[in-house]
Amino acid sequence: MADVPDVQMYDATGAPTQTVSLNEAVFGATPNRALLHQAVVRQLANARQGTHDTQTRAEVSRTTKKVWRQKGTGRARQGSRKAPHWRGGGVVFGPHPRSYRQDLPKKMRAGALRSALAAKAAAGEVIVLQELLMDAPSTKGLAQLLGRVSKGRSQLLILDAPQRALQLSARNLPQVKVITTENVSVVDLLRYEHLVLSLAALRRLEERYARPPAGRVMASAGAPHEPVGRTASAGQTSEAPSSLVPDDAAPTAPGVVVAVVQPTAAIMLEGPGEGQATLEGAEDRPGAADAVRPAVSTGPAAGEAGRSDGA
Repeated sequence: MADVPDVQMYDATGAPTQTVSLNEAVFGATPNRALLHQAVVRQLANARQGTHDTQTRAEVSRTTKKVWRQKGTGRARQGSRKAPHWRGGGVVFGPHPRSYRQDLPKKMRAGALRSALAAKAAAGEVIVLQELLMDAPSTKGLAQLLGRVSKGRSQLLILDAPQRALQLSARNLPQVKVITTENVSVVDLLRYEHLVLSLAALRRLEERYARPPAGRVMASAGAPHEPVGRTASAGQTSEAPSSLVPDDAAPTAPGVVVAVVQPTAAIMLEGPGEGQATLEGAEDRPGAADAVRPAVSTGPAAGEAGRSDGA
C-alpha cells in the first residue's frame, strides 16, 4: 500500500486554504488493472439495450413463387427469393435481441472503485473543495471556478447530495459531469481527467469504501470470548488462542491433538494409550453426556486391548 500525499483544498471562490489528508485504505491501494478492465467491460455491457434484430429468410416479406423452373434453363436451380444470396433476402447469423448483462460480486465492485480512486490520487488528479454550493444556476460562474482549481480538459464533480442549481450550471459544459456519491462508477472515474469533490463527499466515499488492512480481523461488538485451541499430550496440556494455531499445522509428536472449542465446553483428548474423551461441564447440562462419543485411539494400548480380546 503506497503512501498517499496530502491534497490541496480550495474554498468556494477557488482560493487555496489548507491541505487535506486522504484515507490510505481507499486512495493508497495498489490499482488492479485486471479488475478495472473487468469492471469497465461489465458496466459498458450492462448499458447496452440489446434490441438489435435482423430478419431471417423465414421473416422477410417476399414472394413465395419459384424464381424459374427447375430444369431446362441452364442456370442454377433457385427455389425462393427469400434466400440470403438474393437482394432483399434474409440475413444469415445476424444479431437478434438478447441480454448483455454481466454480474460482478459486490467486493470486486468495491475493489475496482478503490483501484480507480487510488489511480487518480497517485496521478495528482484529485481536487477537494471545502464547499460546493450554488444559490442559482450559472454556467459562467461554474466554468470560472473550475478554471481556477483545475487545469484539466474534463472534470467529474462528486457531491454528497443532489443540487439542482449546480446540475443545471454544468449541463451546458460538454466536459463536465455532476454526480453524487451514490452513483459513482468506474467508467466515470476513468473517463474524466480531474476528480473534483466536496469535502463532505470525500469523507463519505472514504467511509463507504474504507476497509481494514489485510490480515486484521475486526471483532464484532458484544462477541463472546475468543475460542481456545487446546493441545493435549501424554502428561500435560497447554492452551493457546485459536488464531495462533495454524489450520494446516501437523502435530510434532504422536498423540498430540489440536482442538478448537467454545469456552462453555472444552473437549480434551488424552495422549497415546488413553483413548478417552471428556466433556468439561457436561454434568451441568442434561443429556449432554450421552452425546459424547468415546474417541478411538490408535496408540499401543488400544492395539494390545484388541489382541487380548481376540485371544
